Amino acid sequence: MNAQTIKQRFGIIGNSPGLNRAIEVAVQVAPTDLSVLITGESGVGKEVFPQIIHAYSSRKHGTYIAVNCGAIPEGTIDSELFGHEKGSFTGAYDSRKGYFEVANGGTIFLDEVAELPLSTQVRLLRVLETGEFLRVGSSKIIKTNVRVIAATNVDIPHAIAENKFREDLFYRLNTVPIQIPPLRLRREDINLLFRKFAVDFAERNRMPAISLTDDARTILEKYSWPGNIRQLKNIAEQISVIETNRVIDGIAMRQYLPDYSEEKLPALYHRETVDQKTFNSERELLYKILFDMKNDMTDLKKLVHDIIERGGVDADLHSTNAKIIQKLYRDEPAIVEDEVPKHTFNINTSQSDIIQDTEEIVEESLSLEEKEKEFILKALAKHGGRRKNAADELGISERTLYRKIKEYDIN
Repeated sequence: MNAQTIKQRFGIIGNSPGLNRAIEVAVQVAPTDLSVLITGESGVGKEVFPQIIHAYSSRKHGTYIAVNCGAIPEGTIDSELFGHEKGSFTGAYDSRKGYFEVANGGTIFLDEVAELPLSTQVRLLRVLETGEFLRVGSSKIIKTNVRVIAATNVDIPHAIAENKFREDLFYRLNTVPIQIPPLRLRREDINLLFRKFAVDFAERNRMPAISLTDDARTILEKYSWPGNIRQLKNIAEQISVIETNRVIDGIAMRQYLPDYSEEKLPALYHRETVDQKTFNSERELLYKILFDMKNDMTDLKKLVHDIIERGGVDADLHSTNAKIIQKLYRDEPAIVEDEVPKHTFNINTSQSDIIQDTEEIVEESLSLEEKEKEFILKALAKHGGRRKNAADELGISERTLYRKIKEYDIN
């Protein structure tokens, strides 16, 4: 089966490696009944690939139905997909078959599948696993033999993390993934597509087709095309209608791409995209810094105490101690005994003249593991042993908390 033949049959323009790979996977999976999830940005042409899969499958003589899940209101989506019984809701004057019943023996394409409500996702999962479903308002199980192909421009793992999409449904749909590359990764195809759209529009409207100068073609190739092929087609048609000069140069092209810039600016960093793992790493780093500060303070207390124990206090001693403290806070190497000037200590000072430090030096445990265990115990005690609440308090997942409890043998 020649890839060029497939492109001609379905009107696909381009020769980029990413596009060719997507077509190759679609043809390979077509003879099977596996579920397929097509992903890609809005406007990349995802709707063509389910048609390829259906046309080269054993179901090619069966019904093919394409459903835009985002265009159907949430209150009627179950009825549209699975049908309903008479009187099941207000306005249900007759029984009606749903798409899964009508497409029995064929293929159903669920475009923008991530827009489905969670309750509908549960019904869809049952169809995929058992081939069974219930009409709205009915208790009679209906069998169907439908191949499901889904598509979305949403980052499904991110939607799962936000509890907007079921993880089990994702794995059931994603049996064979097909990724459609965006237009900015198909720069060698941009001018081919533009010329195709311009010629088609000119033929339909009986006008001369526009052509581009070299600098106009360069601008097209450098543009990021956030709207992908859909945006490129709109630009081609706009220019065909508006421009009286049928040769378009770079100056004219820039007027239709107001956000065009030859400079590639760095991508903005969005704080909300930082995942929980990064947050936990920052938390641990903060704990370590706090523990190091405690360690420095303990060392400082010990050092000052030793100096006072060894000699009397005079002006020179005060000056030396000030220098020691300054060095400690500048993170300079620790001062050893030889660095302290001998003349600052009065060896003949009587015991009664020595200033005694009445503060008891208590050795604190600075083990990160022990501090972590201490925090876990405090959180559990605060929330009466409820792990979920304790995990929220600590800023970690319940699974991580359970693992830590086992690791530290906490009862």
